[in-house]
Amino acid sequence: MISDPLWQLARERGVTRRRFLGLLAAGGAAAVLAACFPDDRLDESSGLAKDPEPFIAHGEAGLESRLELMDGVITPNRLFFVRNNSPESPEVDPAAWRLVVEGDAVAQPLELTYEELRRLPARTLVSYLECAGNHRVMFDRLQGRGAKGTQWGTGAVGNGVWLGVALADVLTLAGITDDAVSVLLVGLDEGAPEGGFRRVVTAGKAMHPDTLLAYGLNGEVLPRDHGYPLRAFMPGWVGSTSIKWLGRIVVSREQLWTRNNTTSYVLIGDDYPPEGEADGQAVTVQSIKSALGLPWPAELGAGTHRMHGFAHSPHGDIARVEWSADGGTSWQLARLVEPQVQYGWARFEFEWEARPGEHTLTTRATDVAGNTQPDAVPFNEKGYLFNQPVPHPIRVT
Repeated sequence: MISDPLWQLARERGVTRRRFLGLLAAGGAAAVLAACFPDDRLDESSGLAKDPEPFIAHGEAGLESRLELMDGVITPNRLFFVRNNSPESPEVDPAAWRLVVEGDAVAQPLELTYEELRRLPARTLVSYLECAGNHRVMFDRLQGRGAKGTQWGTGAVGNGVWLGVALADVLTLAGITDDAVSVLLVGLDEGAPEGGFRRVVTAGKAMHPDTLLAYGLNGEVLPRDHGYPLRAFMPGWVGSTSIKWLGRIVVSREQLWTRNNTTSYVLIGDDYPPEGEADGQAVTVQSIKSALGLPWPAELGAGTHRMHGFAHSPHGDIARVEWSADGGTSWQLARLVEPQVQYGWARFEFEWEARPGEHTLTTRATDVAGNTQPDAVPFNEKGYLFNQPVPHPIRVT
């Protein structure tokens, strides 16, 4: 009996069992995936494979999700935001691809093929993924100080079902040593800074059982824009640590430094004293946030409306979401919509009686650990981790 997720995917894509076995014998997993996802599904007119129409576009390689199009637990792949650090999503041949694991803190450097990686014990994880710069534009809109970088609104976030193997299993195969300090992840996107986007994470985060090397998203093979054939996935940490098109892992006994933990993905400002070789404090863990599923600004007709939105925290489940129609003078509880799954976001909703005129609706979330969205966030030059409650403008006619 065939129970491998690859067979399940092939069956969903209309591949018969006989053809599946023939493809597997002739060309392995790469041949099966090619049959499931032929090239004519890709939009070769741009650097991205995904149809940009449902998104707010930010340059060549940034697609912001429209939260008003979502009302479910899982973000469909076609609506999942994209943040690239190169002008295009690389096309990687899985048959030629190798994952290299090396460094002075591994006893047995190794190379794994795609098929070898998929033969390791598989894990499934439900988690949100969020860009470190999500809500960045709010520094300008709410504090009057524009931050550098893509001016994301509230949609650089999505919630998915991730399939892969534990990074810890791969590092254990390579013989990671007890004195390992840093793990450097390097992507194959040669158009990114440093000739391949890279981030350093702690050995502890790398060895966490829920840190994945993901090859599937929402029951499909990992889409090209999301890092096919393999990406790292680190629940609770900013999206830039979940390196896409992963090709190399370096494990070191020393603290490693790159552009992306010295000058970029660093909190730089008066409230963030420099650490180590960095210009400030490296961004790792995300921050608690909430947002309404509405366009910015929104227009509604008069009457009663069911408002909905999403809240998420790296520190645990959302315990409550409150909303205000008077600029935060008074707050009311919203309803949390079950389920909250693993590291996934929470959905919330409430009824609002809309009267003609200009209004704002503000939400704030609190998690089970007691963290609440703060009234103010100290400014940082790159605009990371903004999580003040956002007063959402609405015109009612």
